[in-house]
Amino acid sequence: MRSDIEAYFDRIAPEGGPYRHNSEGSDDMPAHLKTALTQVQLSIPVIEGGLALGTWQGVYLFEHRVRPHRREIVLHLIGE
Repeated sequence: MRSDIEAYFDRIAPEGGPYRHNSEGSDDMPAHLKTALTQVQLSIPVIEGGLALGTWQGVYLFEHRVRPHRREIVLHLIGE
């Protein structure tokens, strides 16, 4: 499934496509488009120490840029 999702994003927002905005490289504009279609934050309930996800649900983290750089993930845990 993950490879199908990646292939879909590559088809709808190909690297080096006919974009006007390319000042930060050929992967810049496709990354903006892919980010507009994915979430930048996620809330998941935790029940008895585990993520409360459905049987077929999962959490995927996509990096939309090709060139190397650093990212940080922030976790806010709220509760007792």
